Amino acid sequence: MSLRHFESKVSNFSSLFKISTLSLPLPPKKLIGNMEREFIAERQKGLQAYLDVITTHHILSNCELVKKFLDPNSYSVNYTEIALQHVSMFFRSEPKWEVVEPLKDIGWRIRKKYFLMKIKNQPKERLVLSWADLGPDKYLSDRDLQYAVKLLSSCSHPYIYKVTFATANESSALVIRPFSEKGTLKDLIYKAKPKDPFLKKYCNPKKIQGLELQQIKTYGRQILEVLKFLHEKGFPYGHLHSANVMLDGDTCKLLDLENSLLGLPSFYRSYFSQYRKINTLEGVDVHCFGHLLYEMTYGRPPDTIPVETFPPAPSVFVVSVLESILTCEALKNGMPTVSRLLQMPLFSDVLLTNSEKPQFKIPTKLKEALKISKECIEKRLTEEQKLIHQHRRLTRAQSHHGSEEEKKKRKILARKVTGSGASSPLTSPSSPTPPSTAGMFKNHYNFNLLYVIFYSPLPLSGDVLPKDDQEMMVFKDGALRCQLPCGSLSVGVCSLLRAMENLLVTITFLRYT
Repeated sequence: MSLRHFESKVSNFSSLFKISTLSLPLPPKKLIGNMEREFIAERQKGLQAYLDVITTHHILSNCELVKKFLDPNSYSVNYTEIALQHVSMFFRSEPKWEVVEPLKDIGWRIRKKYFLMKIKNQPKERLVLSWADLGPDKYLSDRDLQYAVKLLSSCSHPYIYKVTFATANESSALVIRPFSEKGTLKDLIYKAKPKDPFLKKYCNPKKIQGLELQQIKTYGRQILEVLKFLHEKGFPYGHLHSANVMLDGDTCKLLDLENSLLGLPSFYRSYFSQYRKINTLEGVDVHCFGHLLYEMTYGRPPDTIPVETFPPAPSVFVVSVLESILTCEALKNGMPTVSRLLQMPLFSDVLLTNSEKPQFKIPTKLKEALKISKECIEKRLTEEQKLIHQHRRLTRAQSHHGSEEEKKKRKILARKVTGSGASSPLTSPSSPTPPSTAGMFKNHYNFNLLYVIFYSPLPLSGDVLPKDDQEMMVFKDGALRCQLPCGSLSVGVCSLLRAMENLLVTITFLRYT
């Protein structure tokens, strides 16, 4: 992509900042000398910094315009048109409903659209229809999915928002709920209007102020109670955030239970996918609760995760709960259970006055299907976390090998090797000693020195790098593999000397019997 073409695409981001009211100017231009190498390099650096800010902003990075710029092939579909087609088909079979107006961009998802509805014989009552495409974690069969989604309308719980109607097919789902003028818990925190676009409401709030302590205690207790209920029922959730909590008077009610059934990604997935101890949906719910509690307390999301220090809070008990979820130690050791949080002083003395008896009957066969689906979701999360962990490890190794000190060491060692001749084995104090192979291997292949030319630094990421002339491959774990002519996979124990344009390798090939 040319610099000029890049600039024209970046200029499209101006609409984002008009809506979000964020101020992030592009690097300066000039008419004369704009093709000079120094100016181009400076401007490219400025544009990269501009793009980095956008992609690291949690709300901006999820915008359709940003995703289309970064990955146009994956986001070329017009989901508004698809949603309208599905909603139109729905109205043919359900003529009592009528669209009042589309609620444009009130949510953060690209593949989820909203419409304000009414019932023809009850014109004053307002409802919200949400249509969503299926996501990557959809593991229920089409039949089980349709049954589970329809079952949502029968769910009755004091802290779950009522579903008026729900249906699903092999490609999407449609859910209708009552419209609330009061809005969500996030609307309360940010003092926003429910019908405004997501970016305008939450991206750059004019006033940052947390809730009162009693509100934090009551709302937190109510949310934990409904999470406990869902966990006991074996119903996967994993989508807790303040915009998924509706306010009904002084009561919090959970929204979007269908998200996990449809396999949609969580709002906070980019956070918890980095920590391997958060590997269950119960742990995900607790981690998301930590984000929500922080937002209720301070009126904004945390700047970074993990949180090293917490600002002054209305109570030390609030901080103790946050520390058990969002600190580095908590993320390394794992999340507390919902039951453990309910026993903590912040929530244990909260009296709940709602006497409504929860009802949510899930047939045994569907419960088993939900269990399998939950396990599949958790397995994919674990695999993603493993890949992220490997990438981080390799990035650290790459950074270490690319340091000036390491480059000097490699150059000195390379000169010694060149001076001693190719017949001498390459030795290095940092080279690992090959383990004893007595009785383990049939053949022992020993190559003292391989000199491999690379025209660019050797990347240590990707699934499998292309083979070089010596039939060597590099896998994600950073270890070299060599495919011998016989076809057996061999294990290489080696010391790597990475330079910018060449790679010196001493490697012992051991073939398993």
